[in-house]
Amino acid sequence: MNDQIANYDSRHETKKHIARVEELLIAAAEELVRRTEGHDSSKLEDPEKSYFDRLTPLLAGVTYGSPEYKGFLEEMKPALQHHYGNNSHHPEHFENGVDGMDLFDLFEMFFDWKAASERHNNGSISKSIDYNAGRFNLSPQMVSIMKNTVKNMGWDK
Repeated sequence: MNDQIANYDSRHETKKHIARVEELLIAAAEELVRRTEGHDSSKLEDPEKSYFDRLTPLLAGVTYGSPEYKGFLEEMKPALQHHYGNNSHHPEHFENGVDGMDLFDLFEMFFDWKAASERHNNGSISKSIDYNAGRFNLSPQMVSIMKNTVKNMGWDK
């Protein structure tokens, strides 16, 4: 073994690696902040706003995924089609659903589900994950990651 290998100190390379990961995480955080600025802004104007004005109060009183809920969604179809077409955090935005999304779309979708679950009288992020697993053909691994996040955030109580 030569002296260069025998006396190698990995600190310099490790510090470079740590700095690069830090840069990448900051860039990702900046992208998430950018998304907060435009999240669901298409709901603030027609063709979406008038539908949401009329039906959001009614949706709050029904169970997510129930027949009544699905009936209201059918009434909202024109607004939802516009909304999905303009917001990539919805699987419906992509021809291949969740498989077309990137990690930022997934993050935004997950937190959108959480916030939406809080608008329903009996809402629950855990129930939303279970329901949407079937609706969007989520893999068991994806469902586990989401449920682990719920637990880590303390939302399972």
